[in-house]
Amino acid sequence: MADYINKQVIELNKVNEENQNRATRSLKTETHLSDRRLRPYRLAAVCLGVLCVLQVTLNISLRLAFYNRGNETVEKNPLQTSYNTKTKERDQLQTSYNTLTKERDQLQKDRDDLMSKFSNLKQKCPEGWQKFESSWYFLSTVKKPWRESRQDCLERGADLVIVNSDMEQEFLFGLTKRAWIGLTDSVTEGTWKWVDGTPLTTPSYWHKLQLENDGDTPANRKEDCVELNTETWRPGKAWNDLSCSDNHYWICEKVV
Repeated sequence: MADYINKQVIELNKVNEENQNRATRSLKTETHLSDRRLRPYRLAAVCLGVLCVLQVTLNISLRLAFYNRGNETVEKNPLQTSYNTKTKERDQLQTSYNTLTKERDQLQKDRDDLMSKFSNLKQKCPEGWQKFESSWYFLSTVKKPWRESRQDCLERGADLVIVNSDMEQEFLFGLTKRAWIGLTDSVTEGTWKWVDGTPLTTPSYWHKLQLENDGDTPANRKEDCVELNTETWRPGKAWNDLSCSDNHYWICEKVV
């Protein structure tokens, strides 16, 4: 009896195991089928998620790009303004530098001229010369025509005197000699020029101007050269035009 019961129990256990195995296989099969059905949905969900991430990334990238471009524009304008300002300042400094350079060169030239004049002032007049202001003057002791008189001055490193002021005219008048000065219209009749080529403007100290033919002179006698007459006229009216071939004393001037 006991064996029979054991045998029944064993068979019952086998039946239970088979039922459990069937249930397990059935569950696995259903699970496997469920996974196969859900796989496309899961894949679609993953793809949708990736697309969302890409869209968000793209939006962020675009916003950053526009933001940076705006910042570059904002930053560029002040930089351009600053560059233009610095360029103007540079040009102004260059102009100021050029102006100061010219002024410096002019001051240097003026200084050199003053030093040269000062050095010359310390020199003593050669024998036979007289000093007045910044020039030396030589009064001849013999008489010659105007051109020969000028040649004598040139050989002495000077030229016939050029009158530049009332004070110089007074000084020359005080030499008390009728003498040639460096004024002529021998190149162009009626156009009076000094021996250095400058035209006569002012001051002038004519007594009377005999342009070419005076009433009491021969028709072929030109009066193209000027003398300083200290014998009969006042200093302010002491010039007279004469024929250049006349013999007179002369006055040389050397600027020192």
